[in-house]
Amino acid sequence: MSFPGANRDGYENDEVRNICPETDNSVQRENRDAGTAGVNVDQNKIKQLFHRINLDRWQNKLRAADVLQITEHSSQSQESCAEEELIQTLIQKLLMMDYRARYISVQENNEQNRTQQGDTDSPEDEADIFSYILPNTTSLSNTGPSQSVRIHPMDVQMAVFHCADGLLKQLMVTKLSQCQYALPLLVPDPDTQQIKFPFWTFRQINKSWKKRNTNNEMISKTQPVYKAEAPMVFFFRFGSVSSSKSQLMNSLINEKHNTFFHRNCPGSSRSRVLMDGVVEIAWFCPSGKNTDKFTDCVAFCNLHGDAGDHEKQLQILTEMASVNVVVLPGLQKNDRTAEKIQNLFRITTPLICLFTEDDSTLMEMKKGKFKIGLKDRNQSEVSEELRKSINECLSESSSTFRLEDLSKHSDIRVDEEDDEDCKRGREAAQQMMSLLEKKNLTEIKESFLPHQGKLWRQWSQKNKELHRPQGEKTEMEISRIKTEMKKIREQQYECDIVDFMMRFNKNMKSHTECGTMFFLKWLKILLDEHTSAELSVLHCKYDEKWSAVLKLKKNNKTPEQFKAEPAELERIFEDLQAASFGLEHIMREIGQIYESYSSVKKNKKDRQFDFSSLPSLAAEMMISGFPLELMDGDAAHVPLIWISAVIDELIQKLGDQRVFVLSVLGLQSSGKSTMLNAMFGLEFAVSAGRCTRGAFMQLVKVSDEIKPQIKFDYILVVDTEGLRALELAGRSTRHHDNELATFVVGLGNLTLINIFGENPSDMQDILQIVVQAFLRMKKVRLNPSCVFVHQNVSDVTAGEKNMEGRRRLQEKLDEMTKLAAKEEVCDAECFSDVIRFDVQNDVKYFAQLWEGSPPMAPPNPNYCENIQELKKTITSHASKSHVMMLKDLKDRIKDLWEALLDEQFVFSFRNSLEISAYRKLETKYSKWTWSLRSAMKETENKLHNQTENEAIHEVEETDLQRELKKTSEEVKKSMSEFFEKDTDADILIQWKISFEIKINDLQENIVKETKRKLNEVLQQRDLKKKIDAQRTHHENTLYENSKELALKLKDKANDEETLKKEFDLFWKQCVKISDTSPIKYIDIMRDVREILSDIYKSVSVDHWKESRDIFSVPSFSDYVKVKQSIRFLTISDENSLTNEDEVKIRALVTDIDQHTDKEIQSFNISKMGYNISCIQQLTDYIKRRVTEHQDGPARYVFQNEFFVNLVLSIFKRANTMITDQHRLFREANDPVIYLEKKREEYYSIFQKYCHGATSAAIFGEIICQKLKKPIEQSVYKKTARDLAGEIRSNCESLNGNRSNLEKHILKTLAEEEDFGKYMNYIKTPRDHFKGFIRDEVSRYICDKFSVSVLPEMKENIELLQQKIMKAAHESTEHVQENKGDVGLWLKSFTQQLSDVLIFSEKDLSGVKHDDVYDFNLLEDVIKKELHDIISDISSGFTETFPVKLDCKFRPDELLIDHFCQCCWVQCPFCGAICTNTIPNHDGDHSVSFHQVDGINGWHYYQTENLCADFCTTLVTSGNRFIVSGVWFPCKKYRSAGGVYAKWSITPDLSELPYWKWFVCRFQKDLEKYYNKTFQGDEIPDEWREHKQEDAIQSLDSLCIVSKLSPVDLGCLDLAYYLTSHLSILQGNINFCSLLAVPPSFWVIFCFITLSSPAPSSQNKFHHLLGAQDLVPEEWQVAPLGLDLLRNLWHGLGPHVMVQALPWFIEELTAVQSLTRLPVMIEAVGRAVSTVSMNQNKDKIMEKLTALQKDMDRFGDQRP
Repeated sequence: MSFPGANRDGYENDEVRNICPETDNSVQRENRDAGTAGVNVDQNKIKQLFHRINLDRWQNKLRAADVLQITEHSSQSQESCAEEELIQTLIQKLLMMDYRARYISVQENNEQNRTQQGDTDSPEDEADIFSYILPNTTSLSNTGPSQSVRIHPMDVQMAVFHCADGLLKQLMVTKLSQCQYALPLLVPDPDTQQIKFPFWTFRQINKSWKKRNTNNEMISKTQPVYKAEAPMVFFFRFGSVSSSKSQLMNSLINEKHNTFFHRNCPGSSRSRVLMDGVVEIAWFCPSGKNTDKFTDCVAFCNLHGDAGDHEKQLQILTEMASVNVVVLPGLQKNDRTAEKIQNLFRITTPLICLFTEDDSTLMEMKKGKFKIGLKDRNQSEVSEELRKSINECLSESSSTFRLEDLSKHSDIRVDEEDDEDCKRGREAAQQMMSLLEKKNLTEIKESFLPHQGKLWRQWSQKNKELHRPQGEKTEMEISRIKTEMKKIREQQYECDIVDFMMRFNKNMKSHTECGTMFFLKWLKILLDEHTSAELSVLHCKYDEKWSAVLKLKKNNKTPEQFKAEPAELERIFEDLQAASFGLEHIMREIGQIYESYSSVKKNKKDRQFDFSSLPSLAAEMMISGFPLELMDGDAAHVPLIWISAVIDELIQKLGDQRVFVLSVLGLQSSGKSTMLNAMFGLEFAVSAGRCTRGAFMQLVKVSDEIKPQIKFDYILVVDTEGLRALELAGRSTRHHDNELATFVVGLGNLTLINIFGENPSDMQDILQIVVQAFLRMKKVRLNPSCVFVHQNVSDVTAGEKNMEGRRRLQEKLDEMTKLAAKEEVCDAECFSDVIRFDVQNDVKYFAQLWEGSPPMAPPNPNYCENIQELKKTITSHASKSHVMMLKDLKDRIKDLWEALLDEQFVFSFRNSLEISAYRKLETKYSKWTWSLRSAMKETENKLHNQTENEAIHEVEETDLQRELKKTSEEVKKSMSEFFEKDTDADILIQWKISFEIKINDLQENIVKETKRKLNEVLQQRDLKKKIDAQRTHHENTLYENSKELALKLKDKANDEETLKKEFDLFWKQCVKISDTSPIKYIDIMRDVREILSDIYKSVSVDHWKESRDIFSVPSFSDYVKVKQSIRFLTISDENSLTNEDEVKIRALVTDIDQHTDKEIQSFNISKMGYNISCIQQLTDYIKRRVTEHQDGPARYVFQNEFFVNLVLSIFKRANTMITDQHRLFREANDPVIYLEKKREEYYSIFQKYCHGATSAAIFGEIICQKLKKPIEQSVYKKTARDLAGEIRSNCESLNGNRSNLEKHILKTLAEEEDFGKYMNYIKTPRDHFKGFIRDEVSRYICDKFSVSVLPEMKENIELLQQKIMKAAHESTEHVQENKGDVGLWLKSFTQQLSDVLIFSEKDLSGVKHDDVYDFNLLEDVIKKELHDIISDISSGFTETFPVKLDCKFRPDELLIDHFCQCCWVQCPFCGAICTNTIPNHDGDHSVSFHQVDGINGWHYYQTENLCADFCTTLVTSGNRFIVSGVWFPCKKYRSAGGVYAKWSITPDLSELPYWKWFVCRFQKDLEKYYNKTFQGDEIPDEWREHKQEDAIQSLDSLCIVSKLSPVDLGCLDLAYYLTSHLSILQGNINFCSLLAVPPSFWVIFCFITLSSPAPSSQNKFHHLLGAQDLVPEEWQVAPLGLDLLRNLWHGLGPHVMVQALPWFIEELTAVQSLTRLPVMIEAVGRAVSTVSMNQNKDKIMEKLTALQKDMDRFGDQRP
């Protein structure tokens, strides 16, 4: 540990200065004449001391926060250290209550360490022993080099004391007291020698003792020492004495412990610098035994140094003492001390004189005046004589000493008066305490803290009722309880915030940070003082009554007696609860004020303060080191709203820090809090009267030096109330203990299981609870670890005994595991089946806490060593533990508590961290699959073109895998990095293998699917050769005939009219003689009806008109008959279906529909044409599937109408697609239509021939005309693929995962309020999703056509034009180089284009071109004609372009293919769709929010009443449901088997208001749809309060996106400004993947990847931010100007990004449109600190500082 500002350089040149920062010149002037210590101190020695121990540079005070953190030093056990480490070693040992803190030895260097040696080289005969041992002989030590003087241990202690601030001083003195050390009472200022009384440091110290009263009854007393009244014995000395005064005092207080440090203690030296004039005090506290040296509490004061030099201290304390004890060598009349001794002898105060040069025994010189000689006497005898004489004096004296009296002395400066913060804190606390005066203590909480009392406990009880129903639980019952809870909250809200709480809030805000700490400390001290007396009386009463109850049980008294006594015990217990009033109760009240205000959400007219600031107040307290109540021990409830708000504030103040949660479990009073206090220097309540209730959490900071090692920023320590707490005896102990154990075990990364003593029965109780808690964690896939701490073990050094103890513990754990496994219905034979546990390393044996018998025993050093060892174990666990962020902690607390509220914890637990991690994985999976699909689409398009061009004749899987290899490797690399480096890697690892398998399976599937498609193209290519040949024959005939006609009319070339007439006549004749009949229009539904008529001749013609859409029928009951063979079923109607039957039939219908859809696409009608055999084939398939279904285990058969309506419904859906495809085929292949489209092209060629154009020119034009359609198709396909990627990035509803898409679907449905569409979504969700995606794509194309779609189409067609011209030019060069003919040219030309166009030599096979020789001319003609063709195609680009595409190439179909490759299984109760984005996924189906079951048609048995319950409610109720005639409890819904067994439905009361609104809005429609009704009392009134906007707003919880901190938003701003013009955004971008990258990385990334401006991608990032609703609209800002970007790009180049950062910051200052420049500055600062840029870092930071100053000048007028 190194303290800020500590430095040892430059010591020699410093001037002498004040050691204590608190002593300024004004103080010195003011007190020039006040009392001083009376001795001149060598300032150089003091200065040298401070320098040696590394305190000479302390400009500010040493603070408690500097020492209360986990450091490398604090984790090490050090018995010796270097001088400069003495400070931290002392402090760390003191914090651990290790009294050896004073005995640290300094590590000496080699030169010092060597034993002094004489002249070893002198001859042996010259050696003379006397020269070494006789006095006055010059010794080696005098002649040798000067030795470094050893630092006195007490100087180290006092140096820290002088440099510490008030809070650290108090902590230090409290720890000294716990070590049973004497405490500084009067301390001379090292600079001014002004005497100071550190009264504040005593305020937290309590002393306990026992004594007997006059009736010989034992009395226990506990008092704060500042209040304690006890006789005081004052020890001092005159002159230099041979005996140790302090050692003599120790023999009176505790012979085995050095309460006062003395000359014979380890490490002591003569060179004491800071102790002279210091008065220390210690108290002897009797234990009530006969061995006590004093029968009552006695204070002992010790003045260090010669009393003659410290007259003020001597005068003050001799006047206040009950007995004065002086040590002196002897007494002569002319001694300078004689007069002082004489005065003491004359006053009435008893005096004991100890003469070091006298050997006489105890002698009473006169009454109350004693003399004892010390010379050559037995120490024990002297001690006994001294004790007797003191006791005799005290028995005669009635005077007592109080610390408070010392503070009134005018010659002493009191720290509480000097420190302004302390003074103000005390005054503020006293003002608050004045409000409590003369109030009945048991009524104070009720009147002063009304929010947390009866109302809060009632609310907590109601909340438990809500989650733990008795009997049937309906939505009405839930609504009733919620209404009652709401009323209680309103009553809480209406409670007045009393003056006491108002003042507390005001004081917390009005003080400085230090002042607030003093205020809180004072308030705690004064509250304890106020309540301690009455609490002590109540505890005595409780103990007496408890003993009486036990006695009654033992004596088997009458029932009447047995009832009366426990009732009285309960009353005393309630009084104890009411009388407990501490800081924790004030904070609890604040929490309840916040919760009530948050819940009611309305403004109070006279609201006195801003309740929204309360969490900030609590967060500040936690940061300052105060514990916060996590679980209210009185209500046994976690205030989730409050705790969540406080953690949110912690995140705001600290950032989302990494926390390691350390929790502790154990029996009451087993030393849990003491252990935590010793380990981390905390201040959890430890006294028997103030045991921990509930659970408290406290932050312990991890120092920067050790963070890389243990990977955490804070340790969150959770201290809990004891299991089997005595206060709860006779109450619900078992359930409460299980609840508490499960909560803290689930919360902690590591749980310390504290076992006190070696009592097997005690051990068994706690182990059973603990094992059960860990078993529950295993079942919900949480993996905490544990360490057993076996406290108070008598002999921890006996290895064999430890081994035996470990063996016994292992046996017990295994035994408890078997018992717990039965209760939790789980297979586990031994504890290691439940949790990774190493009995050798994870069991710690602790020595007894005290070294001796309390109250005077100091802590056992072995205990402190055990603490240190445990601390190392904890840091070791932390370094290997899963990282939990503060936001994760908030979610974990919520998940655990909500699951615990339900009695079935495992059944109820929702692991938000796991859900969040899995959603992140799903988003990544979506990205990976999109990458693979996109890459394969490109490959498929290329090979499709080559196949059509007959460039390839076979497609192998190996070819496709090779094409996909690069993308596949990139995906695998991305997966590997994600699973290894993501912040949730520890959670994600469980899915790594399964997702790798899924990606491999997907890859195989898309390869096989692509191969299948391409092979179909190959087959269809061969099948349509006849069609192609006919068309080519027609074209070639026309071409030759038109050429002949042109040659005939060559002489009339200038007569345009004649040419036109002749060509028209020729064209009519050509079309007439065409021997191919035209392709007719088709009527799909007519063909379907014909086929169905052949199958079912009995079905009337009217039925075709009356047929219903089978996809939207509410029930299939009209279509079935129940099989009569099942006689044992009790069915109300022979045609009635169960919900299970309905689900199965709907699944059949959906599956058939999907299969037929794929089959229709595989027919490739646009290329092959339509044939009625397609309909016949599909009808046969549907018939087969229906027959197979009813012949199976189904308990019904379908009527004919089912098959008929199913076929009609499927083909009605497919009608448009088949008709559109057939239209494309007809346009391409009907000779009349096709030739008519070609008429203008042929007329153009005809004209050119007439005008004498060359064959090359004509051939060039023909090539361009043949290219027109392939170019058009290629552009549309390429644009469709690009658009799909762009829409995936930019369309708000399609830029996330399936959950995000569903959210937008439901939002649209709510806005449109169309019941028909709703039922389409509920009954056929996949169809609805498809329709929605098509609508979204259509809308996007329409909205963005001019700004996005059209530019992309033009860009694609320009690229294609360039490729064609390049192919033409290279073909010309190739022919000229090889002296080839036009055939070679054409072959080269088509081969180069075979990847991008469906265009081959066969397209020109009928056109004679043997006479083409001028290839340069051919190239020029193509260039000219191609430009016209491109212009013609471009002019035809319209917003309806997709209709010109085969459906499988359309952007909407590409996106449907991507989004609909997921799980579509619907909840068997409510119909909600499983949210898993992976089809055929592992594990159960689940959904975040279920719907109302009545929406899916569920109704009450043998009634017409629709159900108004949510599944998540039903599974906790006592209701039942029927499946196949068998009843099943809803709680055990999985036992129904089938689809029920595959669903995980978690009890959850956070239903979406959306579905409540829907039921109320469409109640009549639902009732009409199902021909059933919602009974009046079925729909709770609370549901009707929800409005449309509430429903839409509630959908945000469907798609969870984390809110960002301002600094992270600043980083994203920067990223946005720079990425507005990044080419990288032209392709795919996924917002969730952006959030997964650290924002600081994004800032750097922007510089590295910056490229030339791309206007088409402008605003994409901005749109994403807005789309996700992450930031308020007013925070959205305009992009940086293009000028700045160009300057950056041309000025930088990505490779010099680091060097240019300072320049960039200068540019940034010039921008006037940044609304959040301050946080952007911070963002750049954070970015700078994350990369290595040594040479420029200072310059960058300098620029940032200047920029910040400029911003400060703007104030609130920032741009």
